[in-house]
Amino acid sequence: MTSPDLTLDSREVPLGGLRGITVHRTLPQRGLPTVGPWCFVDQFGPTTEPMAVLPHPHTGLQTVTWPLAGEIRHRDNLGSDVVLRPGELNLMTSGRGVAHSEFSVGDITQPISGLQLWVALPGGQLAAEAAFEHHPDLPPVEGRTWTATVLMGEIDGVVSPATTHSPMVGAELRIAAGTATIPLRPDFEHAILAVDGATLVDGIEIAARQMRYLAPGRAEVRLRVPAATTLLLIGGTPFEEQLVMWWNFIGRSHEDIVEARDQWQAASPRFGEVAGHAGKRIPAPPLPQVRLRSRRRTIDGSSSHD
Repeated sequence: MTSPDLTLDSREVPLGGLRGITVHRTLPQRGLPTVGPWCFVDQFGPTTEPMAVLPHPHTGLQTVTWPLAGEIRHRDNLGSDVVLRPGELNLMTSGRGVAHSEFSVGDITQPISGLQLWVALPGGQLAAEAAFEHHPDLPPVEGRTWTATVLMGEIDGVVSPATTHSPMVGAELRIAAGTATIPLRPDFEHAILAVDGATLVDGIEIAARQMRYLAPGRAEVRLRVPAATTLLLIGGTPFEEQLVMWWNFIGRSHEDIVEARDQWQAASPRFGEVAGHAGKRIPAPPLPQVRLRSRRRTIDGSSSHD
């Protein structure tokens, strides 16, 4: 196995159901299923297609939703009913099972955009109770030429109020034109997503919607941007548990996924009911005709960089 820094391309992924939105997905990647505990990074928009996601399930993960433009109504089987706006964070922890829906609200003729991410739960939280958090005010961090909003975990001594179950960081970075030096934890691996413009990451250029993976061992990263831009920083200690990921489920075995799918299809109490949709929901797709296996990591984020 190797331990390089890497530039990761996004790929377009059409989302099912009535959503009608194509996202740009930079994680997971072949050979790199996680960065710390982060296991999914999707960027959507700007688009005038409204978000319309009927109830669907999750297991084994946390969903992190950070809108950049537009408003999204979140409802779940826990009774949550929240309108999410830019500058606010939704965090849903599935534990053994949860279901939710997401719909555009407000002026739906205006573009929406944002980031949706998953965090893999460690084994000790897989059977925990589901939970939902809405954080309208998140702590800022001020640098000389940059500011950060701490979504999850901690950066430069500033800690988010959002619940975490693994050592991690998730932060929106806003960089003024020129250079910025961002402090990092040397025991973390990190990745930086160029949300809306090209960026030099320690001298390596990444285009908008590309991600730069940074192996552990760094105390800082130097960024250069030609104009004011927004970036996403994620990271954490390398996630050692093997993950089986399929559709909206994360487990540790093929049997975990089969059980979750069967129970969702059977409208099991495990996932409850999301009010306001008259029983409508997104059905699970057919399982592949092969045994599901864990996503193997072939990138060893443990030492050197290129």
